[in-house]
Amino acid sequence: MRLAVSVFISRTVRLLTVTPLASNRKVAAKFTPSSTRYFSVTLPRAVNQATNMKTSPYGSWKSPISSKLVTESGVGLLEVRVDCNPQHTDTVYWTELRYEEQGRYVICSYNKSTKAHQEWTSQKEFSARTTVHEYGGGSFFVYNGAVYFSNFSDQILYVQQSADAKPEPVTDTSKKWRYADGVISPKTGVIYCVRENHELKDAGAKEPENDIVAIDPTTKQVTVLAHGFDFYAHPRVSPNGKKICWFQWNHPNMPWDDTELWVAELDDAGTAVKDGTRSMAAGGKNESAIEPGWTPNSELLYVSDRTNWWNLYHVTADGTHVNLHPVPTEIAGPQWSFGKTAYVPDPAGSTKILISQEPLEDSKGTLGLVDTAKPGQYVALDTGFRYNKVLALTTDGNAYFIGSGYARFPCIVRFNINTKETEIIKESMHMKIDEGYLSKEPQFIEWKTTGGVTCHGIFYPPANKDFQAPEGTKPPLLVRAHGGPTGHYFANLDLKLQYFTSRGFAVLLVNYRGSTGFGRTYRHMLRKSWGICDVEDCCTGVEHLAREGKVDPDKACIDGGSAGGYTTLACLTFKDTFKAGASHYGIGDLKALASDTHKFESRYLDGLLLPLSDPNSEALLRERSPVYHTDQLNCPIAIFQGDEDKVVPPNQARQMHKAVVDKKIPTMLVMFEGEQHGFRKAENIQSALDGEFYFFGKVLGFEPADKIKEFKIDNLN
Repeated sequence: MRLAVSVFISRTVRLLTVTPLASNRKVAAKFTPSSTRYFSVTLPRAVNQATNMKTSPYGSWKSPISSKLVTESGVGLLEVRVDCNPQHTDTVYWTELRYEEQGRYVICSYNKSTKAHQEWTSQKEFSARTTVHEYGGGSFFVYNGAVYFSNFSDQILYVQQSADAKPEPVTDTSKKWRYADGVISPKTGVIYCVRENHELKDAGAKEPENDIVAIDPTTKQVTVLAHGFDFYAHPRVSPNGKKICWFQWNHPNMPWDDTELWVAELDDAGTAVKDGTRSMAAGGKNESAIEPGWTPNSELLYVSDRTNWWNLYHVTADGTHVNLHPVPTEIAGPQWSFGKTAYVPDPAGSTKILISQEPLEDSKGTLGLVDTAKPGQYVALDTGFRYNKVLALTTDGNAYFIGSGYARFPCIVRFNINTKETEIIKESMHMKIDEGYLSKEPQFIEWKTTGGVTCHGIFYPPANKDFQAPEGTKPPLLVRAHGGPTGHYFANLDLKLQYFTSRGFAVLLVNYRGSTGFGRTYRHMLRKSWGICDVEDCCTGVEHLAREGKVDPDKACIDGGSAGGYTTLACLTFKDTFKAGASHYGIGDLKALASDTHKFESRYLDGLLLPLSDPNSEALLRERSPVYHTDQLNCPIAIFQGDEDKVVPPNQARQMHKAVVDKKIPTMLVMFEGEQHGFRKAENIQSALDGEFYFFGKVLGFEPADKIKEFKIDNLN
């Protein structure tokens, strides 16, 4: 039998009771709050005369990057659109997530000729957010200067003729229908979009139905164009108005698994599909064909991962499918939400196509041009931003996108592909922060994880120009597990991350097996292995950094949201690598999730684990669910949850919290009223950030330099 002792030193030193542990366990300390003894010693904050830096323990550095700063001067930048009529070239439109307005989505616009900014959907009862698939996206589009949008509170499709006009309903206000991913054809004036029908579910159906529909905005008549599959996305009409394309998939697939891409001919009115003209153009088994579109001469374009990577394909007049840019990188990401725009054909009629690909580590930017007349040719465009996402393009060569970088907040950018002129239209954050408080040079790292597989991550060392740590000490580490689990971390400037690094934490963003951005093979490594591979990758990441001497493994923490919250809870329950963690709307009970979630993800576990129909499914779900194995749990957990979450219902958080409370381990549950999946209200974002740091300080034994409101922690005596 071994004895494990853990002593944490900061301005307050806390001594935990020595606890005997079984020889096959690696836990550094077991929390027994009822018998824990505390004593405190005040440590002076020494000043280094040569550098004028104060010497203070990691975690206790004072930082100007407060939780309030994260939200008070900023907005979230989401969708970027230009007018569906290519003759309208002066104005760009985008949505802003307003944290300070209770998470409202506001459509904004900018006219490049007049330099005028305008705000649409300004009335408080309107918020341009659709909830199709719950995750939404594709919430608005523009035609002839009028904005069409889905309203969050009632999910009705509205039209707003000008910025100061009152929005008017386009769709039936008596129906429980939701709309997303819409466009209007300039040839017919007809709206084409995805509709999600919740009328049937209210009548007793197991789940809502999804269709592709045509809507006449004048008569409000709705025609179903595609029906019968579980899911539809990305309906796009050819420039000549004669054809429509879309992609579809059925349970248990997700859009990054197996999808089908279809085309059909439209009648002259554009409101019906001609009989016998439907055909599958791409996709099928073992292929994710997504984001279909058209060249100016109405030839099909689409993105496929048939070579392992999501590349762009062109279907020529003779039916040949040509990979326009065959490289081992991806120009698209997982279709969690609608309205994705990884590429835009030149609306002026040339053969060039603007694309945004995932950056290689040494690349200056990710925007470039490919050419249907010259397959394989790629011309990089240096916009000054590392990441260039959500594209729009006008006939005068102005590309609009959300640009960001290591030390640059996301911005709405205008970049002329001909003159290379760049204009910053809107910055997501208004304040200027001294770069001395930023960890602005992230390190792209790789390490060998279990099975000899190479895992990927982004490492941020602590940084604060005013402080240094006592000699010989290593920083605590915060590992972050992204959601999805089919997600991906980018090295964007993120104040929520810098909040931690500026206070003395190192941060590791783990793109574990199952992440997108590294090809289909890597993405599917998580199949049947959720709760194993992702967990092992997070743990081996800590081990790698410890071997490199970059972090203190005895002060390793982990957090994550949604599926990342599950990985967090699984790491804390089934492994001994971490000393504390925070789950944000995470999953503790996979069995409960399988029986109580929304349609989009209702069969997701079939691929990640086992189909529910499998006789071994129930046992496996229980085996991988942290809530049933709290006997293996020996470290503190903080839980943050929205009480209106339809993706991960709030009972998951309550169930996990109760189990940890009963185990007598320090824990806390913060339930946010009126929040769904992900936090959008300023006060809740602030509380989640401060609460997590406060929790880590209490259980690891460091004293934050900044005054943070106190949170109730159970079992902390």
